[in-house]
Amino acid sequence: MKIRFSVVALTLVLMFASPLAQPPAVGQQAAAAAAPRPDTPPAEVAKDLADHYQSGPQLPYHLVAGWPDMPKGYNFGESSGVDVDKQDNVWIANRGAYPVMEFDKTGKFVQGWTDDTVRLTSSPTHGTGSHGIRVDPDGNIWLIDVDGHLLHKYNQQGRRLMVIGTRQGTPSNNDSQVGFNRPTNLWFLPNRDFYVTDGYGNSRVIEFNKNGEYIRHWGTPGKGDSQFTLPHSVTVDSKGTVYVADRVNKRVQVFTPEGQFITKWTDVGQPWGLYYVAKENVIYMCDGLYNRITKISLEGKVLGQMSSFGKAPGKLDFAHEIAVDSQGSIYVAEIKNLRVQKWVRNSAAAPAAKSAAPAAAPAAKK
Repeated sequence: MKIRFSVVALTLVLMFASPLAQPPAVGQQAAAAAAPRPDTPPAEVAKDLADHYQSGPQLPYHLVAGWPDMPKGYNFGESSGVDVDKQDNVWIANRGAYPVMEFDKTGKFVQGWTDDTVRLTSSPTHGTGSHGIRVDPDGNIWLIDVDGHLLHKYNQQGRRLMVIGTRQGTPSNNDSQVGFNRPTNLWFLPNRDFYVTDGYGNSRVIEFNKNGEYIRHWGTPGKGDSQFTLPHSVTVDSKGTVYVADRVNKRVQVFTPEGQFITKWTDVGQPWGLYYVAKENVIYMCDGLYNRITKISLEGKVLGQMSSFGKAPGKLDFAHEIAVDSQGSIYVAEIKNLRVQKWVRNSAAAPAAKSAAPAAAPAAKK
């Protein structure tokens, strides 16, 4: 009788305990194992960059000091995403009280959306789960809820227009046509179709049409061609060639529009954010491990670079995502420094001095 009771008790314990004992997804395990140590001395990181990766001349840019002009009492949380619209207004995703914030190019605060508007999933380690943000060709704002496994589409007034994914907080597997597992970012084509990198839990790129309907996906966990360990950003050039930031594998992989492997760049650093600029026919990349901004040709050659690790204005720590406006100004969102910084070309007029008075805080969108 005691033996039978013990067996039943053990069975019940295992039944209830087993969900808690499930290992993380394969992509998450690989990413965790290969992630850089957060306390690696900066000198060691800089030496690794110099020893193993391309370098280039200093990019001809200077920092716009004090950008943006935050209203009194406002601060960013961890800044995870940045993009610009056709008016060169800047849209920022961050993990603070206002997960989406809009500024004009001079740094004037336009609006902020609270969690009542965007309803992001909270994480015990980094607050609300914003990640990538992109503006589509029609001016709509697309926001990644990384911990909710969702992609949201809003108009510029904060009205939600579409949600892609399964129920908030429910991950999907690497072959799902309807959901994600901790997606990271996206990029739009001229016809409004788009690619999504998916991400921390899965290891793939997904293509959707403009109506949010699945077209195709490619990628599996690993280090081989067409495999990924944390696909973190994606961009597309004017010919439709797709460039994917394979973050933990420290490479950019290049594909046809249908996902056929073309080549890989293994000596440009660790890509966290990629942004194609049609006027220059180049890609700008932010590197959150080596903390630099690079300008890269479509053949994978580093044409220029700027910045390095640090806390002072102009320096970087966990440079997470990048955007470039119509004038060539560069914006970088940082995780550890909790900010977004702006650089302009040296040939541009010097930015106007900021007034001493902080901007007034307009009413937040609800």
